[in-house]
Amino acid sequence: MLKFLAQAGLTLTLALTAVGTTTTVASAQDLELRIGPDGVRPIIRDNDRRDRRDRRRDECSPREALSIARDEGLRRAEVTRVTRRSLTVEGMTRRGPTRMVFANVRGCPEI
Repeated sequence: MLKFLAQAGLTLTLALTAVGTTTTVASAQDLELRIGPDGVRPIIRDNDRRDRRDRRRDECSPREALSIARDEGLRRAEVTRVTRRSLTVEGMTRRGPTRMVFANVRGCPEI
């Protein structure tokens, strides 16, 4: 009888462990373990923060817009307006003051 109870307990333990590991595998992408001088620390990643960084990479940076404007011949170029959809750069050409408008997406295409 004791052998039967030991086998039943072992079977139950293995079954519960199997159920627990299947649920943690699905959520393991948000968990990171870091090993350092203070031991092992679990770190839960913030997916929203990573999404915000990815969105910033998809935008046109003012530095890139200025570089494109200078390559097109604008002197004393400066960013005068930045919106969610566009960047406006103003500067001087041989004909006088002019303005260039860029889409606020990766690559800064001119509108």
